[in-house]
Amino acid sequence: METVSECPVDVSILVPTHNCRAYLDRCLVSLLIQRVSKEIIVVDDGSTDDTRSLLDLYAAHHPNVIKVVYQDHSGTPGSPRNRALALARGRYVFFCDADDYLGADALNRMLTTADHNGADIVLGKIIGHGRRAPESMFRENADRVTLLESTVYNSLVCFKLFRRDLLDRHGIRFDETLRVGEDMVFTAHAYCHAGVISVVSDYDCYHLISRPDGSSVMQELGSRDPLAWLRMARVPIGLMVRHVPPGPLRDHLLLRHFRLDVFDQLGAPFLAADEADREKIAIEAADICAEWLTEGVIARLGAADRMRVESLHDLDRLVRLARVETAALRHRLTTLEWDDDRLVIGGHVSLDGFEGDACLLLRERTTRRERRVPITRVADLFSVSIRVTSLPTGMWDVYAAVDCEGVRRLARLGGERMPGLDRPEPRFTSGVVALPYLTRQYGNLSVDIGGHLARVPASVRLAGARWLRDRLRVEGVVEVAGEPAGVAVRHLVWRERRSGREWRTAARAVAPGTFVAEMRWPAPGTWDAYLELDVGGPPVRFPVKIGDLRHLPPPLAWWSGLARWGARPYATAVNRRLSTAVRVVTPFTVLRKLLRRR
Repeated sequence: METVSECPVDVSILVPTHNCRAYLDRCLVSLLIQRVSKEIIVVDDGSTDDTRSLLDLYAAHHPNVIKVVYQDHSGTPGSPRNRALALARGRYVFFCDADDYLGADALNRMLTTADHNGADIVLGKIIGHGRRAPESMFRENADRVTLLESTVYNSLVCFKLFRRDLLDRHGIRFDETLRVGEDMVFTAHAYCHAGVISVVSDYDCYHLISRPDGSSVMQELGSRDPLAWLRMARVPIGLMVRHVPPGPLRDHLLLRHFRLDVFDQLGAPFLAADEADREKIAIEAADICAEWLTEGVIARLGAADRMRVESLHDLDRLVRLARVETAALRHRLTTLEWDDDRLVIGGHVSLDGFEGDACLLLRERTTRRERRVPITRVADLFSVSIRVTSLPTGMWDVYAAVDCEGVRRLARLGGERMPGLDRPEPRFTSGVVALPYLTRQYGNLSVDIGGHLARVPASVRLAGARWLRDRLRVEGVVEVAGEPAGVAVRHLVWRERRSGREWRTAARAVAPGTFVAEMRWPAPGTWDAYLELDVGGPPVRFPVKIGDLRHLPPPLAWWSGLARWGARPYATAVNRRLSTAVRVVTPFTVLRKLLRRR
């Protein structure tokens, strides 16, 4: 493995280009501002537009950073990438297409992650602009992920940070015979040899651009011809199985290829093909299944894909499945209101051209567990009443679902809704808060049971306070979503403002909406009061507010041994929150003051 001292730069940025003059300027600027030690190697694959003059200009102004190579048009992306890779001197290499660009801090974050973890591959979050981008692997940052226990293998694009020594030691290069899919072969090969894989998901690293003129290779007519794609898919599949022995890991990786490369061709592309080509597509898919589809993969497939496997020799059945899968699922939310502790949801749902069994599907966001909710339906109108207390705590996303031909079509409910329809107020019942809300970005309906993400509406007011010797007894009123919430009371938490130290004392309900708690001060300081509640999810805290200053007791002083303690409850100037200033005077304190005066 090459060390830092052996490499003149940290990152070699490799850019293949062909007729990308309109996008190249933005791309190169985004690379030049990367705050890493770098070189930029651009290989022009026989451009016929004004790309060459722009590259010459950049190379002249940045001679120590940008190196430009010109070659005759090869017709495949693999050739210029391989040529750039052969010239790379960095510890790491990063591939960037000339029509895409990087976030300003992308390589700095990815390189820092790579050096911290000793990573061979770092995935940086990809954002699509008019193009689909991989998402599942970018839910959170990860120092180390495995191929088996993550979804990183779902992303086989080459827009990643690769350790150059890894590529050289294992002869990992692009297949120059492939016009599409060459990066799948390259990246799959690299994954098979990577010791450490890291993920940067909290920053938009790579911006994937769709050209309005449709001139990129992946946008060309026929670039995703299903029969050609299936034949191409054999290459990365065959390479992967040569490196990964049979077992759970191979099945996990094969699942990605079958779902995204094989069975995807039996959907819309299958319908678009003529009858003769459909038969060829089905035969090719069947041959791939016969060679590599294992029982372990079948066990991991969804219901629709399992039916496709069973129907590979029944073209009519494959056509019906494809039509169900591609039919428009229409849905609209028209009713969202409370009926006591039941959430009433109503609207329209239909699958164009098909009569299906419609329902609502609730899916918990973290555990992915599901709850199917039957609906009352007349034509395409539906209504359902959900008792929210029957739902376990969690974030429940609401889907409209139609089951047809064994295929379940799903769509988030709420993005399409009646004008003016808004979420109902939160509801607190049986000690649990339920918060329906519409997501900020798309307006989809979700229900937060227990206050996991949505803000819990609660108020805590001081009703009275008095001294019991050196203890402060606090009496208060608590409401959640406008309802008395004594049942939710757990602790009164005093937090010292400067140190952040906390002292918890048990609070108890004395009536449906009132509580009491007593406190003996552990240390001097300024202590702010919060009431901790259990509303069905993670504990939540609310400051104790003071409406009437007459509820505050007077300051108190007392002796504890030779120490004189003093405590003064008061309302803060901002928001009128309950706080207590506690001071202690000892003989040492007096002596220290006397010495300072001298």
